[in-house]
Amino acid sequence: MLDLPNTSHVERHEIHWGSLGDGPPLIALHGTPFSSQVWRRIIPHAADRRRVYFYDMPGYGRSEMRDSQDVSLGMQNRVLAELLQLWDVEKPDVFAHDFGGATALRLHYLDKIDFASLMIFDAVAMAPWGSPLVRHLRQHEDAFTGMPGYMHRAVLDAYLQTAAHSPLTPDALDTYAAPWTTEQGQPAFYRQIAQMDQAYTDEIEPLFGPMPFPVTVLWGRDDDWIPIDMGRQLAKRISGKGLIEIADAGHLVQEDKPEAIVSALVRHLEDVQ
Repeated sequence: MLDLPNTSHVERHEIHWGSLGDGPPLIALHGTPFSSQVWRRIIPHAADRRRVYFYDMPGYGRSEMRDSQDVSLGMQNRVLAELLQLWDVEKPDVFAHDFGGATALRLHYLDKIDFASLMIFDAVAMAPWGSPLVRHLRQHEDAFTGMPGYMHRAVLDAYLQTAAHSPLTPDALDTYAAPWTTEQGQPAFYRQIAQMDQAYTDEIEPLFGPMPFPVTVLWGRDDDWIPIDMGRQLAKRISGKGLIEIADAGHLVQEDKPEAIVSALVRHLEDVQ
């Protein structure tokens, strides 16, 4: 497991974060409904080339969860911008998945922050997105928030399993479910779903174009959450290279094919050195 020994207050949120390795900075951005633990089998392989910074987004993992908290995509890029200042980091390499992808794109296109490079995969970036379950939960947040714990865990486990192409191991399932099964975590899980709004990607999608730094886009070929055609379209618009397709991998490539991500990341970092 990754250790997050540091706590900082950013944009009125308590953020838990860690770093590993030495060298130029690399920022790892997780997605929903996950945490920085999605990188536990990836980051150690990059730490001999980069100093890797990782954190749990507000409302996720070990970071603060509270009533009426804004955990939307509309504020996640602001949190990241402030963290970069806190870490005294300029033009980092960025490694982003799912909502982390949207956060990186918003940071670049709206906050005008350039990166040394970007590696992005299975990203929330282009309309439409949001599964039928997500749309249903958004309409009935209160009903789900108040479910008995055993029912919540059943919904949570079933939802998490759909992110992967192969069944998640019990350890992986527990790793991703644990933050959402506490007294604060259960309502926080439905809160972050209720705040999913395509408007935050609609805001930046018209701005998509070739980025002024190297960009690598990869995708799980069997992603049932965000179909691979979305990845092909995104790669065409922001990268000068084609999409890297990962066979036998769903949305949660970090669990299905961690070795494919490590290989692609090592090549990517070698190319931008």
